[in-house]
Amino acid sequence: MDTESAPGRERMLTGLLRAARLATLEQLPKLVNAHAAAVGLTDVQIYVSDLQDEVLCLLTGRGYDAGRGAGDRPAELQVEGTVAGRAFQLGQITPAAPAAPGGAGEYWMPLLNGAERLGVLRVTALPGPGGGEPARNMRDLADMVALLVVSKRGVSDAYARLVRRRQMNVPAEMQWRLIPPTTFATDRLVIGAVIEPAYEVSGDAFDYGFTGDIVHMGVFDAMGHDAAAGLTANLAVAAGRNHRRQSEGLAGTAARIEEVLYARFHGDRFATGLLAELDCGTGLLGWISRGHHPPVIIRSGRTVILLECPDPAPPMGMGLEADPLLCREQLEPGDRLLLYTDGITEARGSEGREFGLDRFTDFLIRHHADGLPVQETLRRLIRHHLDYHGGWLNDDATVLLLEWHGPTPYPEERAGALAGRP
Repeated sequence: MDTESAPGRERMLTGLLRAARLATLEQLPKLVNAHAAAVGLTDVQIYVSDLQDEVLCLLTGRGYDAGRGAGDRPAELQVEGTVAGRAFQLGQITPAAPAAPGGAGEYWMPLLNGAERLGVLRVTALPGPGGGEPARNMRDLADMVALLVVSKRGVSDAYARLVRRRQMNVPAEMQWRLIPPTTFATDRLVIGAVIEPAYEVSGDAFDYGFTGDIVHMGVFDAMGHDAAAGLTANLAVAAGRNHRRQSEGLAGTAARIEEVLYARFHGDRFATGLLAELDCGTGLLGWISRGHHPPVIIRSGRTVILLECPDPAPPMGMGLEADPLLCREQLEPGDRLLLYTDGITEARGSEGREFGLDRFTDFLIRHHADGLPVQETLRRLIRHHLDYHGGWLNDDATVLLLEWHGPTPYPEERAGALAGRP
């Protein structure tokens, strides 16, 4: 360890944390640059990814409109085909330009909140003793910036405008405020999710949460493609969380969702759903289906297992009696669990052919072999899915993918990659 750089790194991190306590998101670029200089990092630029992870948008600190084409740097960089995009996709520190001997180095640094990909930093690292350990300094700076961005973005309309590339409808506005982050990791699992069409989604939703070693999951598909569908999905998720947090089991939680939806819509609106729980310590999976597609396991990176459960109960909100069967499956280390809505498998391409479960799972198997992070695999899946349908979906499409390492934590190198430690 370079002990000479430790005091500077401490000054950078503690100084930035204190200075940002009362700052807005737009003030972060200036604060970051002021404090990064303590360890020889200069010209720090913060790029955040758009809603669909297609472009990286420069956070200028001068507001949304000023960020478009400001200065001599591009306001947006494509994720595909750029050095910055490669750092974002693979979670790796990547040189931005060849460094002259003894000169400053320029780098793209992945910006991650745990395993959630926020964007990238472009950083210039000065040579000499003042720079200390540039790789560690950049990682620590990126970690701090990620935490600050996450703490500020929820109340920043400028951030919401920056990461959107077109107008969003009201149901989608509700859904994006409701759902949890699209990526989350612990030392034994990774969860990733995608939802499309991102700007017009209405009736689909996903959810997850943790209680000790238990991870609770759910996907919902509400009837219709309008604001009422969005409201139905919102009520289903909120009711599920409320009763899950009162220690209701899966069947009890689904019954409470049924009651809430029926009380509001009197049977005119309903939602299918799949509720599941995984014990991260043992790998025991339990689930119930309320008129929804069964889960799928990809085992050993190549074997597809459809988890059939007899006699699924009717959708929630119809006022019909239901006694869903609690189904169980023992996962094996390395399994990938898929929950999805029919917008993935049943949507048809220009020639009228369904995308289908086989095409869906084959794509995931091929990209699993590439060793890509879960969220990058899903990003490429949804791009492929949109291309198959000519860039337009007639129905919402949602995927929740969970990778379970096993009862023991990930090895250090894998855990480091999940936490943004190249």
